[in-house]
Amino acid sequence: MSTQTEQALLDSIPTGLFIGGQWIDGETGGTFDVQDPATGAVIRTIADATPADGIRALDAAVAAQDDWAATAPRVRSEILRRAFDLVQEHKEDLALLMTLEMGKPLAEARGEVGYGGEFLRWFSEEAVRISGRYGINPEGTGHMVVSQRPVGPSFFVTPWNFPFAMATRKIAPALAAGCTVVIKPPALTPLTTIFFVSLLEKAGLPAGVVNVVQTSKSSALSAPIIADPRLRKLSFTGSTEVGRKLIAQAAEGVLRVSMELGGNAPFVVFDDADLDKAVDGALAAKFRNIGQACTAANRFIVHKDVAGEFAKRVTERVNSMKIGRGTEDGVAIGPLIDADAVAKAGELVDDAVGRGATLLAGGKAVEGTGTFYEPTVLTDVVAGSAILREEIFGPVLAIATFETEDEAVHLANDTEYGLVSYVFTENLQRGQRMIDKLETGMMGLNVGVVSNAAAPFGGVKQSGVGREGGFEGIHEYLSTKYTLIPVS
Repeated sequence: MSTQTEQALLDSIPTGLFIGGQWIDGETGGTFDVQDPATGAVIRTIADATPADGIRALDAAVAAQDDWAATAPRVRSEILRRAFDLVQEHKEDLALLMTLEMGKPLAEARGEVGYGGEFLRWFSEEAVRISGRYGINPEGTGHMVVSQRPVGPSFFVTPWNFPFAMATRKIAPALAAGCTVVIKPPALTPLTTIFFVSLLEKAGLPAGVVNVVQTSKSSALSAPIIADPRLRKLSFTGSTEVGRKLIAQAAEGVLRVSMELGGNAPFVVFDDADLDKAVDGALAAKFRNIGQACTAANRFIVHKDVAGEFAKRVTERVNSMKIGRGTEDGVAIGPLIDADAVAKAGELVDDAVGRGATLLAGGKAVEGTGTFYEPTVLTDVVAGSAILREEIFGPVLAIATFETEDEAVHLANDTEYGLVSYVFTENLQRGQRMIDKLETGMMGLNVGVVSNAAAPFGGVKQSGVGREGGFEGIHEYLSTKYTLIPVS
């Protein structure tokens, strides 16, 4: 990829806030820099929203709410479909932009464009299928009408690791349901959301329906928006720690909330597993997005009889992974998002090794420019290691062992999180038992990637509340109204 191509794309990205259908400077004219984590270079300087700018964005969303809710479902559907078509037209631009600001390999960025685009297509179809019910009550004294209405103005806080898919996964169902939006993209990777919203504008989205307020001071901007009584919905994807704080703030206004929070996904390999499938699944579940995913496998729980062979095969594959800037051909491992992420990965690995784990591959930061950490394999990880408790968010595969099925279930469930689990077994009955016993919102059975726009995405326990995607996704943005009509 030529530097001229990269620069031309970056130069095309709006630098302002998007409020009421206009790209404008922030109240104070402040700006902040966006950097390429592979080089540390500043790639774009953009407007830095203030709390007052956030309220201006909410003003615009509130002003547009009634008209957007009254817009025919087919019209909302067609706007989303046009946005999907524009995403396909600009898929290379979106992929390159994600690679530049987030670091993921270009091939993976293209995959995210495909995945994220599907939320636009799926919810364009769901917009015209919002329905209720009608029937006589059991006493025969009246007719019951149950209908659905848009929740109202919604505020979205999205993460840096999947900047396109997380924006479409929230915006698409909200628009389909008839809700207006204020979105605060992450300061580390705001450019993709800005570019995507410019495509929504081209698709014919009315002014004020979606507003974008990027900022370097997230909590300061978010707090007054959440506290505003006109806001009716909050959706957040990020850490459980931050999610708890936002839920507490939202409680004051009794807001509807959707929270997709942290994970500590178990990846269970039984002794009857197809190891070829298990290894392929492990690489997909662990190293996708450089391990920086809430759905990334965090704890590899492998039967003692196959742990040695599994570790050997995984290590062989990991040792062949190319590290580099995501725009380079053949790169599998790009940079971590920042120096703090590199430091955390190193601390977790050092703690595990200090407690007796064996290092089979990697294990250290890459010297030189950028924030790179070697793809790493640890085995014989012992109970009590921090790496088994904390979300790694890096390219580190940590293997512990088990002997019995009951032990595997206990180890998998021994966490406050419950976003996703992965199980590899060729025994159908065992697979069904794992579906029933594992405390998880999602599960991959003999597969390492589970996300799909047509499926409900979300967790249990401290991994969050609510679902995104699937038939369930649009109902997060609808309120149910019951009306009784007496029999005359």
